[in-house]
Amino acid sequence: MLKQCLLILLAASLISIAAPFAAAQSNDSPSNAQPSAQGNGGWHHGPPDPAQRTQELTRKLKLTSDQQTKVQGILQSEHSQMESLHQDTSLSQQDRHAKMMDIHKSSDTQIRALLDSTQQKKWDEMQARREQWGQNRHHGPPDAGDRQAPPPQ
Repeated sequence: MLKQCLLILLAASLISIAAPFAAAQSNDSPSNAQPSAQGNGGWHHGPPDPAQRTQELTRKLKLTSDQQTKVQGILQSEHSQMESLHQDTSLSQQDRHAKMMDIHKSSDTQIRALLDSTQQKKWDEMQARREQWGQNRHHGPPDAGDRQAPPPQ
């Protein structure tokens, strides 16, 4: 009887110790990962989902339905190009990064061209914040002023 109680106690202890690790593991799995900055406080892993990014820009810039369609097409094209580039192992990391920056810059230029003057002003402010964030890496997401930073992992 004592052996049985000790085994049950040991099993319960192991489960209670392992449960938080299992929960943390399942929260990090790709099936539970948020694909964009919107769902997880601005932090994301991998490229943002074009549809979610379009929704975010629609909210921030008040895009028309025509603009939304065009912006999503630009972002989808950027996403595809980035995916292809990411899988291209023939390039050095520096070259790959430079090409990614070119693709991103091209997309930004195309999106800006679709916007009216009020939207362009807001877009430029967003880009300036993003650029500043890039220079001050790890001090918060580009729109840190819009929402709180996530807790450290």
